[in-house]
Amino acid sequence: MGTFSIWHWLIVLVVLLLLFGRGKIPSLMGDMAKGIKAFKSGMKEDEDAETPPKAIDQDTKDTATTAADATVKKDEAAQG
Repeated sequence: MGTFSIWHWLIVLVVLLLLFGRGKIPSLMGDMAKGIKAFKSGMKEDEDAETPPKAIDQDTKDTATTAADATVKKDEAAQG
């Protein structure tokens, strides 16, 4: 009684197919796969939300400020 023969497993398979039908088992596996993917993407979003934003380098900040000042001066020259 320790191991099951191939006939035992075939009978179990036939009973499962009779209970759930041919189309039901693949759809259940597909739904389970979608659930796992949704769980993984949710976990990834949580990790992304927990990471602090990167600090702006001083050089980048100076360049952005200079470019913004140049745009403002250009707009003022065009208006006046």
